[in-house]
Amino acid sequence: MAARRCLSSVLLFILCTFSVFTITRCQETTLAGVNGAAAGDSSPADTEAAEQTVEQTRWEATEDTEAIPDEAAADKQDSAAPETVAPSSTPPPKDDFQEELVIRPLHSGDIYASFQFRTLWQTDFTRENKVSHYGLFPKSLGQIISKFSVRELHISFTQGYWRTMQWGQPFQPSPPGAELWVWFQDSVTDVDGTWKELTNVLSGIFCASLNFIDSTNTVQPSASFKPLGIANVTDHQFLRYATLPREIVCTENLTPWKKLLPCGTKAGLAVLLKSEKLFHSSFYSQAVHIRPVCEDWQCKTTSWELRQTLNVVFDLHTSGQGKREWSLFKMFSRTLTEACPLASTSKIYIDVTDNPQGEQFELSPVTALLTQAVVLGDRRTYSVYDLTQQITFGSVRSLNLLIRWKSSEGDMLRPMLHAERYVAGYGLQTGEIHTLMYNNHPYRSFPVLLLDSVPWYLRLYIHTLTVTSKGKDNKPSYIHYQPSKDRLRPHLLEMLVQLPPNSVTEVTVEFERALLKWTEYTPDPNHGFYVGSSVISALVPSIVAMDTNRTWESPLFSSFFPCKEESSYFVRIYTEPLLVNLPTPDFSMPYNVICLTCTVVAVGYGSLYNLLTRSFQIEEPSPGLAKRLANIIRKMRGVPPL
Repeated sequence: MAARRCLSSVLLFILCTFSVFTITRCQETTLAGVNGAAAGDSSPADTEAAEQTVEQTRWEATEDTEAIPDEAAADKQDSAAPETVAPSSTPPPKDDFQEELVIRPLHSGDIYASFQFRTLWQTDFTRENKVSHYGLFPKSLGQIISKFSVRELHISFTQGYWRTMQWGQPFQPSPPGAELWVWFQDSVTDVDGTWKELTNVLSGIFCASLNFIDSTNTVQPSASFKPLGIANVTDHQFLRYATLPREIVCTENLTPWKKLLPCGTKAGLAVLLKSEKLFHSSFYSQAVHIRPVCEDWQCKTTSWELRQTLNVVFDLHTSGQGKREWSLFKMFSRTLTEACPLASTSKIYIDVTDNPQGEQFELSPVTALLTQAVVLGDRRTYSVYDLTQQITFGSVRSLNLLIRWKSSEGDMLRPMLHAERYVAGYGLQTGEIHTLMYNNHPYRSFPVLLLDSVPWYLRLYIHTLTVTSKGKDNKPSYIHYQPSKDRLRPHLLEMLVQLPPNSVTEVTVEFERALLKWTEYTPDPNHGFYVGSSVISALVPSIVAMDTNRTWESPLFSSFFPCKEESSYFVRIYTEPLLVNLPTPDFSMPYNVICLTCTVVAVGYGSLYNLLTRSFQIEEPSPGLAKRLANIIRKMRGVPPL
């Protein structure tokens, strides 16, 4: 009976609980129906869509806090209802990413490949409220711009020397080693301190030796390195320039550079960036350029441009092919299967200007899309492969461009402006620096701006400076010279020289070698000390009319340097770095002295110590055989031995 009563109580409790739950659900359903009727009988899908819209509006409103009024922000914090969220008055910052690859077959059989990656972001890093949301633009570089008030930043790492007379002019020039030049905002008070902090940060980001940049290799040019972006202030006290000609470029510098790309090396043209192939080349250069640019020709809106460039020249002989045939797989050990999904444009340009009828080389697969662009004062024709179109990859969904040479005949690309530099003299006391500038234009002269930064341990005799053209003195129209200070700053020499047509202009200056302290020598002092390249900037006469109205539809490789004149184009070239021997003491002499001293101490002191501490004992000679036998017999008889 007790068990039955207990079972009845349990069943009654379950029945009551189910009844209460059913009544509660009915009340909630009725209340939801009344609210739905009051709201216009909206469906659950409409309700979900409305919630998503409110959530999206809330996200867009919090992206740019500067555009939200204070009253709206206060209401947003005080009110819990999502309907009271005030939308942003301006749209979120827009960003865009483009990538392209330019391949230029050279007459020597080598091939020149230039990668261009550009990221545009319509935002303002200089405002008081820091930018917290990043899309395609790398956050590490954005924080550098904001923290150090950077207006323009240009950094390059180069292995090898660009042979202008064999390869022509590059799209983006760079000197051997590392180069860094930065324009700061006019709000920076301590430029030198900010420059030092910036070099240390960039050294960590790019895994390079930029922390060795200090006052001894930093200069402040007065006329060179004008801003390449929007230039509101051109006070050169906010400009710093430095080079490390001995910097070695390796995979550790390429890896962080590739991580700045939106797609990394997973898709797009960056798939081809295989370090094993890139560093097995005659010339390699990677660079990062940050500057503000205009969105339209009226410059009503501005954006920040991040341009990453990588230039490489593959040599015919070092590649081990033995024949004049190139392909994407032979150059990079990979082929292309897709474009970067985040890129608005992804194209490959093949220079076919010298191959109009296919008599120089054969290109496959053939494309019907051709374009023309004015590059370095010459109109060039390119075959275009658009990677955003699936028809480009064909049925195999893989693109492997092939260039097969038919003839080795052709005219060499002779640049209008070329320069070289060398050291003359004998001995380890004095010497001369010779800089040669060639103007190959047949009938036009043009001015060039020469910049030389010489270390302090080469003491220039500025009174010996001579400039000659065609055997006659060529007086510079502008000279700026800043003498060096021992262990504080280098020499800075800037000159504006007029180059006559079809001439060679030689700049010569004598110097004296200084004797360094023994702690200032490198681990291999007999190798020599490097002197950075000379920088030559000029407006070279153009063969065709240059387009001064820059458009976003033009290829990236043809729109890096701004053009303000139709009859000329801007070009910057670098000479070879110098390797100078300094008076070097015999660092082996301390080793010889130490060895001799240790030997004398070991022999002299050891002998004296041995004589003072040794105990001498007189040793009796051993008895003969007869005497020993007699002593044995005497011992047996109990008689004392002899």
